[in-house]
Amino acid sequence: MGGTRAGEWLRKIEYVPLPSQARFHRSTARFKGFSGPIGSGKSQALCQEAIKLSYLNPGRTGLLGAPTYPMLRDATQATLLDILTRNQIPYELNKAENVLTFKDTGSRVLFRAVEEFERLRGTNLAWFGLDELTYTQEEAWVILEGRLRDPEAKRLCGFAVWTPKGYDWVYRRFLADRVEGYEVIIASPFENRYLLARVPDFYERLKRSYDPKFYRQEVLGEYLDIHGSLVYWAFRRSEHVQACGLRSDLPLLWALDFNVDPMCSIVAQTDGETVWVLEEIVLSRATTAEACEEFLARFPQHRAGVVVYGDASGGYGKTTGASDYQIIRECLRRAGYEKVSFRVPRANPPVRERVGLVNAKLGSAAGDKRLFISPRCRELIKDLEEVTYKPDSTVIDKEKDPRRTHLSDALGYLLWQEFRARAPVGERSERLL
Repeated sequence: MGGTRAGEWLRKIEYVPLPSQARFHRSTARFKGFSGPIGSGKSQALCQEAIKLSYLNPGRTGLLGAPTYPMLRDATQATLLDILTRNQIPYELNKAENVLTFKDTGSRVLFRAVEEFERLRGTNLAWFGLDELTYTQEEAWVILEGRLRDPEAKRLCGFAVWTPKGYDWVYRRFLADRVEGYEVIIASPFENRYLLARVPDFYERLKRSYDPKFYRQEVLGEYLDIHGSLVYWAFRRSEHVQACGLRSDLPLLWALDFNVDPMCSIVAQTDGETVWVLEEIVLSRATTAEACEEFLARFPQHRAGVVVYGDASGGYGKTTGASDYQIIRECLRRAGYEKVSFRVPRANPPVRERVGLVNAKLGSAAGDKRLFISPRCRELIKDLEEVTYKPDSTVIDKEKDPRRTHLSDALGYLLWQEFRARAPVGERSERLL
C-alpha cells in the first residue's frame, strides 16, 4: 500500500532483510558498500536500497548500473522488476531509453551499463547504485560521484555491492584507505538462511567445484591475494601429468582457441567429474580448415562422436565466408562423423571464473584432483607452468610469449561449459534474498 506522510511517500514491501542487509540499509553514509560472498543477498540489497531512495526522493532521478549490459539486464534489472511486480508497485518501463518511472512518486531510475564510463557524464542524480563493483573500473565510480549533486534531493547517496576480488581499487577505497563519508558492510558467509532452506548443499557443492583460494574469496568473502603471479598455481607436473588412453565408449571433446599463429586446440575425454587431456594440436599460421585436417588425421573416426568447444568469437562469420564453427561442422560431416555437437557460449566466460575452474579441477578446496594431462601435451603443460599475470594486476600476460595462453584458454572453455557451478533455480525468487 502506498501513501504520504508529511510530504514523504510510504510503501510497504515484503522484505525481511538478513542482518548484514539490515545494517546496509540503516547506514546513512553518503557512500556505502555491501561486500559479501556469493549467495549473501547482494543484488536484493542493492535493489531494495534503490527502491527506498526512489521513495525518499520523490520526483528525482537515480541510476542503477552494472559493469555490462547483459549483467544489467539479466541480474540487476530483473531483480528490481521482480520486486516491484511481487509487491504491486506501479511503474512504467521505457525499454527504448532504459528508464523506469514510479507512477506514484514520479521518481525515475536510469538503467546504465558502466563499461563505457565516459557516457555517464550529464544529468544530476539524487542517488546511484552499482552491482558487482569489483568488475567496474574506478573511473566510472568517480564520474558518478561527481553526478551526485541534485539540489532538490532529500537524501544523496551512492552505493554498491560486490564480491571481493583481491586488493583492488574497491578494497583500497572502501577498506584500506577509506575516506570520510564511506562505510562498508561485510556480510558473513552462510548467513543467507533463505538460500540454505531452499538449497541446503549450495555451499558444499561449491566447495567441491572451487579451488581452495577461490573458495575462500567467493564463498567465505575474504580479501586475499588470490592469484599471486602464476595463473595456474594449482598445477603440479608430478601429480597432473599422466599417461591417458583413448576410450572408444566416450565422445571426443575438442576445444579450440581461434588464434592464427599458433592455431591451438586440445582433445580430451571426461569420465564423470574427471577430465583427461589426450592430445594437443598446435599449428603455425593455420586456418580452421587446416586444424580440421590435422584433427581428422589423428582421429579419422570415433563412433562415440565429437563435442566441439571454444571461443565465442568463432561463431561469427568473417568479412566473407563461413564462421569457424560452420567450417568445422562441414569438415566433420564430410569425414563421416555422425555424432557431432557444439557447446559454445554466446559470450566468453569471465576470465577470473574460467581460471578458477581450471585450478579447481587441478585441486579443489575439498582436496579432489580431477584434471590430468598426457605427457604428449607439451605446450599445454608449459602453459600451466608458465602463464602469469601482469605485475600488480589480475590481467593475464599474453604479450610476454606469443605461444602461451592459447591451449590453457581452450581447456578453460571446455571446463566452463561442462563443470561451471550453475545458479540454483529460483536464486532471484521471492524467498532468496
